[in-house]
Amino acid sequence: MNARLALLSTVDPGLAESEVFRLTLQHAVGELDALGGTIHLRGPMSALRLVSVTGLPPGLTRPWEIVDQEGPLAPARALHQDQGRGVWAPFTSADPPGTSAEPVGDIQWPGTGLAALPLFSGDRSIGALTVLMGDRGEPGPEQWDFLRAVVAWTEERMAQAPPPSGPVQAELNGERLRQALKEVSVGSWDWNIQTGDLIWDEAALELYGTRPADFTGKIENWMRIVHPDDLAPTLAAAQRAIRDHGVYEAEYRVRKLDGTWGWTQARGRATYDENGEPFRMIGVGWDSNEPRSARDALSRALRHMSDGFLAVDDDWRITFANLEAERTLGFSEEELFGRVLWDLPTARLAPGLESRCRKAAAEEKAANFDVRMPDGRRYHLRLVPGPDGRTLYFTDVTERRRLNEERRAAQLAASERSARIAELTEALAKATTSRDVVEAVARRVLPPFDATGLLVQAVEDDRLHNVGAVGYSDDFLALVNNRPPGTCGPSWDVISSGTPVFLSSPEEYAAYAPGQAGLPRVAAKQAWAFLPLTASGHTFGVCVVAFDRPRRLTDDERTLLTTINALVAQALERARLYDAEHARSRELQRSLLPTGLPDLAACEAAARYLPAGQGMDVGGDWYDVIPLSSGQVALVVGDVMGHGLPEAATMGRLRTAVHTLADLELPPDEIMSHLNDIVGDMGEESYVTCLYALYDSTTQVCSIARAGHPPPALVHPDGTVHFPPLAADPPLGAAKPPFETVELAVPEGSLLVLYTDGLVESAKREIDEGMADLARLLRTANGDGTGADLERLCDTLTAGLLPAEHQAADDAALLVARLHALTGDRMASWPLAEDPKAAGQARRHVREQLSAWGLDDLTPTTELLASELVGNVVRHAKGPVSLRLLHGPELICEVFDGSLTMPRIRRATDTDEGGRGLQLITALSQRWGTRYTPRGKCIWTEQALHGPGGPGDRGPDALELMFLGTEGFDGDLDALSFGDEEP
Repeated sequence: MNARLALLSTVDPGLAESEVFRLTLQHAVGELDALGGTIHLRGPMSALRLVSVTGLPPGLTRPWEIVDQEGPLAPARALHQDQGRGVWAPFTSADPPGTSAEPVGDIQWPGTGLAALPLFSGDRSIGALTVLMGDRGEPGPEQWDFLRAVVAWTEERMAQAPPPSGPVQAELNGERLRQALKEVSVGSWDWNIQTGDLIWDEAALELYGTRPADFTGKIENWMRIVHPDDLAPTLAAAQRAIRDHGVYEAEYRVRKLDGTWGWTQARGRATYDENGEPFRMIGVGWDSNEPRSARDALSRALRHMSDGFLAVDDDWRITFANLEAERTLGFSEEELFGRVLWDLPTARLAPGLESRCRKAAAEEKAANFDVRMPDGRRYHLRLVPGPDGRTLYFTDVTERRRLNEERRAAQLAASERSARIAELTEALAKATTSRDVVEAVARRVLPPFDATGLLVQAVEDDRLHNVGAVGYSDDFLALVNNRPPGTCGPSWDVISSGTPVFLSSPEEYAAYAPGQAGLPRVAAKQAWAFLPLTASGHTFGVCVVAFDRPRRLTDDERTLLTTINALVAQALERARLYDAEHARSRELQRSLLPTGLPDLAACEAAARYLPAGQGMDVGGDWYDVIPLSSGQVALVVGDVMGHGLPEAATMGRLRTAVHTLADLELPPDEIMSHLNDIVGDMGEESYVTCLYALYDSTTQVCSIARAGHPPPALVHPDGTVHFPPLAADPPLGAAKPPFETVELAVPEGSLLVLYTDGLVESAKREIDEGMADLARLLRTANGDGTGADLERLCDTLTAGLLPAEHQAADDAALLVARLHALTGDRMASWPLAEDPKAAGQARRHVREQLSAWGLDDLTPTTELLASELVGNVVRHAKGPVSLRLLHGPELICEVFDGSLTMPRIRRATDTDEGGRGLQLITALSQRWGTRYTPRGKCIWTEQALHGPGGPGDRGPDALELMFLGTEGFDGDLDALSFGDEEP
């Protein structure tokens, strides 16, 4: 209990009322082991306003937002108690266990009762503190004493709280007030002081963030929207104006409809009845939420900052001092203002302070130095000269300097071995690859021992392979690489025995390994330490430290090298595992990314995949260009968050899923929904972003859906760059369908640029800045003509956004596509009748259109395809029916109907009269398929534009051969129609 009161006593004065209330309730509830607590403040008439809550949900406290001062609730009863007396309101025993009999509507409160104490300002009660007790019941005498002490602290801090301070403005009187009111929306109000009735006009309702339906016409409406910190001083201003028969002026914050707080000003005057009693107050209010004065905002911040701050003029007279400066110098702000700094005893007795400050001021440059004050404490002072004087910042660094000195002494006293091991351990902890380990050892181990050579080798497939080396020629490294046992001098002996070998001269080397006596000359070394690399009880390699001159290592040096080598072995084993996984991940990712992009009439594309910088594993970024039917193409880019083999595998699964879903010709939002389900089944740790764009060259419309992914850049032919405002759906796995699809009109020749966040975002660059850089590069490329070559454009974008010297922390994928339209002269469509005559109409349209296009060689086959498709629709589907021909790199025939039932191929026997329609379609077309449309479905076929007699020319002769002996065929094309049953 005493500890909490002592803690509260350390709180600096000047805290806002809301923070005072929060601390009060937290400590009261904590000390009494209560369930929660509230603070109410007295308002006009007979109302108490709830201004602070701890531990209680809004559903429980909502009926207590405005409490009748004369009512039976605990806060109201406490309001009428003497100072120091509290109220205990137990819940009745007739209630169910843990519920309340307090009259708060239909809501039952948990706990055993309410303990309440009044808050006073002078002799007048201004509010109440209420605590909801748990199983302990009524507070004991010590707990009541604690509550009274906390209430006393609250009353003291409320008196010290700063008043509401809105934007600094000149006083508005007379003509200036009228002019200001012309420039803002002014609301009028009329408050009946005796009844509490309140009238707001429309402007006042808007100003005070209140909907007309929520306005009750009572003063409680106003109390609910005033900021808790501003309620008490605003009410006090109103009471003074009424008492003194003066003008009421106040500035305070109100809660707007969007939940934010805005500053308003109010001005009014009370009227009085024949007995001199206040009757009404009429006034106006307006928005004063203008930008605050930078000087005032800075003053408030500096006033309460933890460091000392002084401002002095050119004569060193103090013009500003914050609380910490007052404490350090031993004077209040009023006593300091206008005094010469050097006249103060504290500044005069600090050795060297005046001379160093004057020197820095004369040189007109900032200065930093430590100074010892007369009380023995040490401060770090920073002086900054300015045009209007100087500012001085000083921080108490007594304890910090003492700790630094002790730390330096401890570091100097530490042995050289501990220091070196610590340095190497830190470096090895940051090492990721084998190369990182070798570089760390070379940098941290060779210089202290005056060594000049390092060779690290590991056993693979019963041969000794180089892992890394420093200080050797390429010829020597090639000589000792990939060597079998017995050919590398002491190295194999060290690996076999697990014991280090130290050789201090070439003579010792020749005596140890006579068969390898020539190696020292080739290596240009004179002494060696062969150290076994052992991890998890297994020796897998050797670390060789070499010297340019003969040297016999001391026992301490050998022990130190052996200890260091154990750390190196552990780090190298970990790095080799990383290298192996890294290589597998790279190989997997290369196999999962597209090997090439399709050459399509609807779009030409180029792409880049850029892995993360050195030390990072592979990621899950991918891109795709998927050809679809009827001049459509899907452009996809995605990003599996993280790096490693699992992320690469997840990328492969999703890329395969996208291909499968795209082949089903599903719209973008449905594809995203299916991908969301797939990622959701992978677990909570999966985090995937994706963007799917479907471009239709016949309509020049691009439909885009995205999940947590950056928007694409659309570059128009005139060079303007636009980032479409797409819905920011959450990433896959966290989103809740449906996904929003945005359709964009894309002019002929426009560029659509898709990318992952690794291209435009990094630790040093926000994504908005990166997107702006991308737009700039695209505009420049369009202007200088380099954008015409997409491969060159990809290189330009990656070089500009990811410079070669920049080691990116994330993978990046880039896909650039130039979109082309299928012009109107290459498309033809016709509505068809919903009866058997439709097949004949279709054949006639085909003959006429193909003749106009000069494709007469394809007429017989296309007639048969159109006839069969239309006949199938008339027989099994429903209208409206239409036919469309597209003349692109292939000839596409499409039949639309209003049915959602998809056709399927079935096997027909020799005696069946039907069932061969789709078999016929398969035989006559290069490929065929179906897709859903907004009004039904489309069945399409695709034929290669071959010449006469070519492999694509499959006319009636081929048909007759296929159906020779088929009952019902007499060679009359107009009568020919085969229908497949539909499910």
